This record gives sequence, C-alpha cells and structure tokens, in this order.
Amino acid sequence: METDNTIKPPILSRYLLPVQKCQEGAEIRSLSDQELLAVIVGTGTRDRDVIDLSTAMLRSFGGLGGIASAGLREVARNRGIGFTKAVRIHAAFEMGRRVVTAPGLDGHLDSPGAVWKLLLPQMACLDREEFRVLVLNNKNRLLKNAMISAGTISEAIVHPREVFRDAIRESGAAVIVAHNHPTGELTPSREDIRTTQRLAEAGRIVGIPVLDHVIITNVSYFSFKEGGYI
Repeated sequence: METDNTIKPPILSRYLLPVQKCQEGAEIRSLSDQELLAVIVGTGTRDRDVIDLSTAMLRSFGGLGGIASAGLREVARNRGIGFTKAVRIHAAFEMGRRVVTAPGLDGHLDSPGAVWKLLLPQMACLDREEFRVLVLNNKNRLLKNAMISAGTISEAIVHPREVFRDAIRESGAAVIVAHNHPTGELTPSREDIRTTQRLAEAGRIVGIPVLDHVIITNVSYFSFKEGGYI
C-alpha cells in the first residue's frame, strides 16, 4: 500500500485575523463588527479565540451601540475582558465620538446639518433622551449650548421657561432646540410635535424665535422646520 509522503500545509484557522486581512490589502471599513472589536480586544482566552469572544460580547450587549452605552465595569465583567480591555474598548468609542466633530465648525449654525454635527459627539450612543437649547446671536452664531432636560429612553420633559431662560440671560436673538432619539427612529412623535408647537408659540410671545427643532440620531437627523412643523 502506497503512502503519501508529501508535506501537507498546516490547517489554517477558520478565521483570518483582522490585522492579517488588512496586511493582505483589505480596508478597515470592510471588517465586520466582530473583527473591529477583536482588533481592540486583542486576545482571547485559552478556550475561546478573540473572534468568538467578540461575537459573544456583541450578542450579549445587542451590538456595538450597546457596548458603547454600557458602563466600564459592566463591560469588564464579561468573560475574557477585564478592566484593561474594557478601558481600551471605551477609548476606541470615545475617539470615534471626537472624530465626528466637524473640522472647522465655527459655531455658525445655518442648517440642521450643522446642528447635528455640533451635537453628535455629545449625544451619540446615549441610552436616554436629552433636550438641548442652542442660544444664537443675530448672526446665527452659537452663544450657549445648554442641556435642560434628561429624560427616560422614551421622553424628555420640557417647559418653555427652561428653554428661554438661558436665551434671555445671554441676550440671545433666537434659539434652536434639539433632542436625541436613542432608538434611532427619526419620525417625530405626537408629543415631539406638540412640544415644538408650544415652544414656537412661547418664542413668539417673548420675542425669541425658535428657528428649528432637530432630532438627533447616531446616523442622521430630522428638522421640524424642513418638515413643515415650524
């Protein structure tokens, strides 16, 4: 019986490590969520490689957004992570938040897109709603960015006196209000519409117009002015 004496190549891992993929020409943006997280985590455990570890984390937290909004110690409690890797993961998310700040943004808020770019680093990945007031001068330049309400994941309680208090103190000429939708849903709720109309009417009374109300999500925005509600 003949034997095969040829040298067989080693069996490759079922995963090609993300760093190796990039060395072979793949772009970073082509990596999956699991692979991106694996690059940050770095190493697995004795019985679980880094890709499996990352996949389990994404499943446990419901995706990258869930990991970003989780606390450091909550992430660190995951098997194979620990506090050092948890800090590394959160540092990567924080770099991303800082990068999305528009370069050269000078506080001139002449569009809802400019409002979104200004507020996204502060509101990205929040797990609750925040309501903010941007006080502007007569040239639509930012005088103050104030967070006036932090609500639950479904609502933020807003009163006109809170909205216009800083505008009056800062001698503002107008305001833009904004809040985030943690769910990523851009469609305004009936309460959003009622709040907007109430604030617009209050602005007409005090002589400080509400130029727009912008809903912020991680990927886009909704303008109540463009939507015909103001």
